[in-house]
Amino acid sequence: MTIRQCAVLVGGLGTRLGPITATTPKPLLTVGGRPFLAWLLREVARYGITDVLLLTGHLSEVLQAGLQDLRGRLPRAVTVATSEEPVRAGTGGALHHAREHLHDNFLLLNGDSLFDCDLAPLLVPEPGVMGRLALRRLRDASRYGMVELDGDRVTAFRERPVSGLPGETQGVCAGLINGGIYRLDRRVVDRTTAVCSLERDVLPDLARDGLLRGTESTGWFIDIGVPPDLERAQAELPRRLARPALFLDRDGVCNIDHGWVGTRDRFEWVPGAKAAIRLAHARGWHVFVVTNQSGVARGLYDEAAVHDLHRWMLEEALRAGGTIDDVRYCPFHPEAAVPAYRRSSSWRKPQPGMILDLLRAWDLDPGRCVLVGDQATDMAAAAAAGVAGHLFPGGDLAEFVRPILDGHGAGPPL
Repeated sequence: MTIRQCAVLVGGLGTRLGPITATTPKPLLTVGGRPFLAWLLREVARYGITDVLLLTGHLSEVLQAGLQDLRGRLPRAVTVATSEEPVRAGTGGALHHAREHLHDNFLLLNGDSLFDCDLAPLLVPEPGVMGRLALRRLRDASRYGMVELDGDRVTAFRERPVSGLPGETQGVCAGLINGGIYRLDRRVVDRTTAVCSLERDVLPDLARDGLLRGTESTGWFIDIGVPPDLERAQAELPRRLARPALFLDRDGVCNIDHGWVGTRDRFEWVPGAKAAIRLAHARGWHVFVVTNQSGVARGLYDEAAVHDLHRWMLEEALRAGGTIDDVRYCPFHPEAAVPAYRRSSSWRKPQPGMILDLLRAWDLDPGRCVLVGDQATDMAAAAAAGVAGHLFPGGDLAEFVRPILDGHGAGPPL
């Protein structure tokens, strides 16, 4: 099972930003028309995260008051709860006080930075490893502590550079930094105390014991902790996260169409399907599945089976290095055997309802979206939604999709 929970450190004082954080927690500062935290949670929602735990401290009551607005800004249904530290507890202490709410394995994010990297490698637990960090190489890492690697094993952490360190020239020091994204085993919490620092007290011990790994990733990185970078985020963040999207029909495109496939035992991936999803994801694209599921209306399986199958598809995509960001399906049919599903629906292709709903939920530009389907109804739905349609004739889906992605650009700049 891949990871479903994400904890977010949102209790910092934000003192370097001055008076603007006196009454507003740093993660709730408006960036590009929405709270910075909403951007962050929108990104993790792409990977099937369903349970978010905010580790609060400073101005916890303001964060509590903003939860409903925060949930409403997310494109998928995500449970958002809080764990408040009783005292100024530090990043490790925040985990210590939240220990009863944490899953066996979970993501941990800094709530004031965003690293646009691939989270898929961080979502699968590894035997014998207590944690894995997303790392970013910077030309100037002088604001941050640095991480040392041997292969992918984290061997040491260094405090913020000081004058005279090797590689430093006129105050600029290149290095590998912690990107503020961690996959942690809950047993890490056993190494915390009521007041401690994850970065200074916990992670170095894990590194010394050989229990910590790091993945060096490229991608856009922003930390809004100082005024110049907060201003830069205002200009850059919405553009960076305005992703193109690949819509995929399911039966006949993602899987062999054996007729009303509703269970895993009848699901057979089309050759190249997982590779196509991985390729689009690596290019920075959203990947969505839109599928008519009249098997529900016919009484062949129920909606619970559809949800189970789609959750499994996401697991499979993640293990293959990609992700399915979201799914829409239509269980209705005008001639349904099950009365509750006997009606016409604007979501049933050739109608565009499923596509239009995803365009709205994820703030997509139809001109930067494409749909791959194997039926004329798919093409009609795409045209009605203003999305380019491509008719898949069968064969290897990755080979079919590759030139389509090439023709529509490589996604947002990194």
